[in-house]
Amino acid sequence: MVDLKPIIAKNISVLRQGHNMTQLELAEKLNYSDKAISKWERAESIPDITVLKEIADLFGVTLDYLVQAEHKAAPVVTISKERRIKNHAFITIMSILLVWLVMTFSFVVIDIAVPTATAHWLCFVYAVPMSMIVWLVFNSTWFNSRRNFLIISLLVWSFLLAAYLTSFAFGKNYWQIFILGIPGQLIIFMWSRLRYKTSK
Repeated sequence: MVDLKPIIAKNISVLRQGHNMTQLELAEKLNYSDKAISKWERAESIPDITVLKEIADLFGVTLDYLVQAEHKAAPVVTISKERRIKNHAFITIMSILLVWLVMTFSFVVIDIAVPTATAHWLCFVYAVPMSMIVWLVFNSTWFNSRRNFLIISLLVWSFLLAAYLTSFAFGKNYWQIFILGIPGQLIIFMWSRLRYKTSK
């Protein structure tokens, strides 16, 4: 019977290196520890079938590819890692700028259509948490997922600030809104520790 461990180990290692990816980067994408990746590539253990499917999808190969010792053709990397990261960064920045464009357009329309409006500057205030949401989505998809906890923290506090400034714009001073951020921040902190202290 063929021992699949060294075959899978070699294929994972070759695919990872072919995509200019470190063990830590692969671990983060799979939500595993880099120690687990290292064990797989040393053929000390193999990932279960669901993780193998994730790896196959990530590198654009089939499950059969991962368990075969010989391949007709190796996957072709059509774009360098550096260029891919730059492209993703540009797309993220453009998407955030699009949020500000929409909110600026809203501000201008309100300013023209309703000359008596006094609180339409809140468009720019709410652009901040909306930008955080866009950043969070793209960061979760393309970048270091550990940064999500920072982005979520910024999202929570910017939203609370927006809510406070909204109340202030209408003659209220609901400073108590910021108290909500304390347990929220503690939950985010505990979630970050729980997620990244787990070793699989």
